[in-house]
Amino acid sequence: MLAAMWCNGSVFGIQNACGVLFVSMLKTFGSKDDDKMVFKTAWVSSLSMGMIFFCCPIVSVFTDIFGCRKTAVVGAAVGFVGLLSSSFVSSIEPLYLTYGIIFACGCSFAYQPSLVILGHYFKKRLGLVNGIVTAGSSIFTILLPFLLRVLTDSVGLFHTLRVLCIFVFVLFLAGFTYRPFASSAKDKDGTTKGGNRLSLFSRRKFSPPKKIFNFAIFKVTAYAVWAVGIPLALFGYFVPYVHLMKYVNERFQDEKNKEVVLMCIGITSGVGRLLFGRIADYVPGVKKIYLQVLSFLFIGLMSMMIPLCSVFGGLIAVCLIMGLFDGCFISIMAPIAFELVGAQDVSQAIGFLLGFMSIPMTVGPPIAGLLRDKLGSYDVAFYLAGIPPLIGGAVLCFIPWVHSKKQREVTKTTGGEKMEKMLANQNSLSSSSAIFKKESDSVI
Repeated sequence: MLAAMWCNGSVFGIQNACGVLFVSMLKTFGSKDDDKMVFKTAWVSSLSMGMIFFCCPIVSVFTDIFGCRKTAVVGAAVGFVGLLSSSFVSSIEPLYLTYGIIFACGCSFAYQPSLVILGHYFKKRLGLVNGIVTAGSSIFTILLPFLLRVLTDSVGLFHTLRVLCIFVFVLFLAGFTYRPFASSAKDKDGTTKGGNRLSLFSRRKFSPPKKIFNFAIFKVTAYAVWAVGIPLALFGYFVPYVHLMKYVNERFQDEKNKEVVLMCIGITSGVGRLLFGRIADYVPGVKKIYLQVLSFLFIGLMSMMIPLCSVFGGLIAVCLIMGLFDGCFISIMAPIAFELVGAQDVSQAIGFLLGFMSIPMTVGPPIAGLLRDKLGSYDVAFYLAGIPPLIGGAVLCFIPWVHSKKQREVTKTTGGEKMEKMLANQNSLSSSSAIFKKESDSVI
């Protein structure tokens, strides 16, 4: 659990603190007032976050085939190479490859196994455990903005990226702790006899996949609706993380500790993950989805409230509320996936969903940057960023109804089959008794 917590913290802490790196990139590669550079630089962070989720369907296949440990360790190694190479570039364009693709793909391969492994170790309190693990990114989001600001001001962008490589190296070591359970007693015996317990990379897997890509999970109607509603809600989700620091620099120039807005999001996001993770354990079945609906409602409203804040204290209050419900949305994703498709298919279910999430999270921040370039302010960008969460939340409201309807159909079908079997058994017993009676009569 601690290894998975470090994974969430190092991966998404860096991503959530990208606003500080965004400002540093503008200083390093161009003028802060260069409208073209704002748009181009926004692509680095948004491409990185988008690639993390875009690779998840592929990662789910690798996780099924090679197991959580191998996938996570190799992913962390690739991420380390990508981040280290980002510290040697001379312009913004190579960062699209080194930071936006290589580093992000490595993070994706390291991240998803941390979600999958928890479902096989924890059953009864999965929501709480997910809340604790995902709170890792909140802790890093609280601390990293200040650390990154000090580092970028003192040693510059490139040395800052090299310091971040230390976090990724620890992530590489943490991946070795993902020790999966044997899928059966037979596998356990075989492992003991073969002496594979001493192997660095255990050959045991949860269960071999029947297909490389299990598209059959989309036949689960409730999951299909979920896979549409979540990405629809996320077109504006990542906009504040990328552009909030730039917006604060423009709107509240006299404030000294501007990084406190990201710290506020991180603090309440951690509280939200623990609080709503615990609450989710008491919410039965698919009704957990209503917690996500509530979170998207508040995230959308708070995004729209950002331009309306005329004082810095008001903006802090908005960020506190936004962070609280951001934690709610994230912490219950895995429990909902388990409820919709079951433990057998949860890896690819989460993988496909995160893959779909990559599109809106990649496109949203550059569009916001383009609007700022054209209109001269972020007001319209934040107003528009609040609309998709409201629409996506409305779509998610249909999932419990769809799921319960499907369950009733399955129950009805199963009940009919059971009745047919009972009648068949009854007829068989009647025939047997008649034959036995005839034989008895003939003997008499």
